Amino acid sequence: MLKFTPILLALIYAFVMFRFSVWRTSRDLSARSSELADPKLKGLTDRLARALDIERVRVHIYEIDPVNGLAAPDGRIFITRGFYRKFQSGEVSGEEMTSVIAHELGHVALGHSRRRMIDFSGQNALRTALAMVLSRFLPGVGVMIAGALTSLLAARLSRRDEYEADEYAAALLVKAGIGTEPQKSLFRKLEALTQSNSGAAPAWLMSHPKTDDRIAAIEKLEGRWGQS
Repeated sequence: MLKFTPILLALIYAFVMFRFSVWRTSRDLSARSSELADPKLKGLTDRLARALDIERVRVHIYEIDPVNGLAAPDGRIFITRGFYRKFQSGEVSGEEMTSVIAHELGHVALGHSRRRMIDFSGQNALRTALAMVLSRFLPGVGVMIAGALTSLLAARLSRRDEYEADEYAAALLVKAGIGTEPQKSLFRKLEALTQSNSGAAPAWLMSHPKTDDRIAAIEKLEGRWGQS
């Protein structure tokens, strides 16, 4: 029984962390956001709503500066204040911003948002269990090895989710009559918009796929659908 104790402790830890993470994330998003009221973007999101056969697509502004979009575990869609400023300044078009919203809708529709929260807790539990086991045989480095292994797993799962959400968004944008070009043009801008240097890291260490790979995947879909 004692040899299973680390695993049992890790599972309990995962459950507690999951519940706490959901509560903390929901509370923070609610406290620091408000519903977006922008006539131009509403016209575009209404096209998404019609394509989805729903009344409307609600989007919230999350009051932080980094450029990002996100989908909460409860299904709410957010774009950050920093991203919205890029739209207001003309650096991002309304159609490009709509492609972000479609992408986040994909995360919700495909269950990524809730699963990511579970995955995050599970990865913490796995890291804890691995660290306990490996530290017995590799004192001092067991914790680092456990952290590296779980980080690689998390990156791989995240990249898969991004491709799936890209595909969902591409299909929705085509159905809404917006097309995939804004999606691809935004990808080309993202590095500059976020001031990232992701190219310095190998693709398999990144939580998001490389820009060129994401664009190529969309163009492959276009070929399958007869789009250009």
